[in-house]
Amino acid sequence: MSFSPATGSEIAGRAMRKAVDFHPKLFSALRHYTAARLKTDIIAGIVVGIVALPLAIAFGIASGVSPTIGLVTAIIGGFMVSFFGGNSVQIGGPTGAFIIIVYNIIAQFGLHGLAVATFMAGVILVLLGLFRLGTVIKFIPYPIVVGFTAGIALTIFSTQVNDFLGLGLRDIPGQFIPKWGLYFQSLSGISLTTLATALVSLFIIILTPKVSKRLPGALIAIIVVTAASYFMKMAFDWYDIETIGDRFGTMATDIPTPHGFKLNMSTINMLLPSAFTIAVLGAIESLLSATVADGVTGSHTNSNTELIGQGIANITVPFFGGIPVTGAIARTMTNITNGGRTPVAGIVHALVLLLIFLFAMPLINYVPMATLAAVLMVVAYNMSGWRTVVSVFHSPKSDISVLLVTFILTVIFDLTIAIEIGLLLAVVLFLRRVTENTEIKVYSEQLDVAEGTDLSQHEVLDVAKGVSVYEIDGPFFFGVATKFDEMMRSALADKPIVRIIRMRKVSFIDATGLHNLEVLIRSSQKEGIQIVLSGVKENVRQSLEHAGIDGLIGSEYICDHITKAVKVANQIALKK
Repeated sequence: MSFSPATGSEIAGRAMRKAVDFHPKLFSALRHYTAARLKTDIIAGIVVGIVALPLAIAFGIASGVSPTIGLVTAIIGGFMVSFFGGNSVQIGGPTGAFIIIVYNIIAQFGLHGLAVATFMAGVILVLLGLFRLGTVIKFIPYPIVVGFTAGIALTIFSTQVNDFLGLGLRDIPGQFIPKWGLYFQSLSGISLTTLATALVSLFIIILTPKVSKRLPGALIAIIVVTAASYFMKMAFDWYDIETIGDRFGTMATDIPTPHGFKLNMSTINMLLPSAFTIAVLGAIESLLSATVADGVTGSHTNSNTELIGQGIANITVPFFGGIPVTGAIARTMTNITNGGRTPVAGIVHALVLLLIFLFAMPLINYVPMATLAAVLMVVAYNMSGWRTVVSVFHSPKSDISVLLVTFILTVIFDLTIAIEIGLLLAVVLFLRRVTENTEIKVYSEQLDVAEGTDLSQHEVLDVAKGVSVYEIDGPFFFGVATKFDEMMRSALADKPIVRIIRMRKVSFIDATGLHNLEVLIRSSQKEGIQIVLSGVKENVRQSLEHAGIDGLIGSEYICDHITKAVKVANQIALKK
């Protein structure tokens, strides 16, 4: 057997590959690619591109930018997500979840602020992937996801009422309550022509899947209603309806030239909360979409690579004026159902959108705004997940409160605030639940070693007079540490000779637990009471040693089993 030593660069390369979990699915898929697979990927990519077209236009307009920007985002972002992502079938692009936050950023900071926030969000996503935090994102509480998703859906719905009813309002308030107040005041201005167009569009979107699930209802509605509206406008003077061209002017047919933007500390500080919200929202939605796709295809998503891919897309699109990008569940499922199984389908979808952008953009000018409003209202309904909301109301009250707080804050205030406070509330309620479920048991005279275990053979230890045994059943973090500290203070009047603290079920101990334990040891030593620790796990023992607890108490009084601890304690008690 021969052996050739690795060079320093090879060793460094291996270490880097091991440290950075970045393995795009495209490269592994191309190793065993076939002509048959290419055919199915092309078909799936064409279908997804056609489905993505109306959504990209609608999301762009609803976000406060032009349809051109919506399409450019879908083209560039969709290509990047498929090229660099960690899921084989993920389709990236603008989604409804970002509409409200993008709209609010533009209202406060303009398009330059949106570019900076999107770029920063991309950097955050890349860092999350580099630090292998892809799996951690999945642990965000479900009620928070349901709450802000339902809140976003209601907010999207409310932004489309003006175009759906043809109220013709301008300078609509961004806040939810003032917006609806203005709507109710303006109901007398409903345009029956616009309302009829919107309702016809809505019926086509709803009925198309009943005819064929493969037909994209939104695209069929746009084609049919746009054609009908064009001929109606030509034939009847009374038929007047606002189109994309009326509102935005002639659409450009060239990819925007890349441009830069200024970054300084004041801008970063100002936009960091918005960037964090975009990053968290993008991570949640993309990994949720990837998880759903894995369940259908049986594949496995590399979460860290997926986050890095999403980050690269969001770093790139701002230079072309684009809006945030993430994985889109509906487009991803369309890809799967039409046979897409590798990232090639996602790349084809981006190329299809590019061809439409270059050669069919003038036709977009004739699409009625009422039809796009109908498309977005259906998107909002599908996003709302009202059945899921109802099911959460059968959960514990803490979960219901998290859902309601997140939902209300999303609708009334801001998505950034909703996510931050929702996460904080969920953490507080979780800690409270863990603290309440963590028991601190007290034993004296006799102790059953097998109590609380699956052992059938019981061993009862005699505990000498003057020895008290306290067992902490759970992690010894700050909430439990305070609870234990209060219990110890109330028990100081008993003044035993030895206190055994049984820690067999303590999986970890934090700084507060170490501090409270140190205070207890020092106060007990002043009272002449010896502390003995029992059942200390190896990782907990290391924490105790780093904190100097072993030197304070004496390493001989840190025992790995209760039998040894009771023996030591009984000897001390008998001597005194």
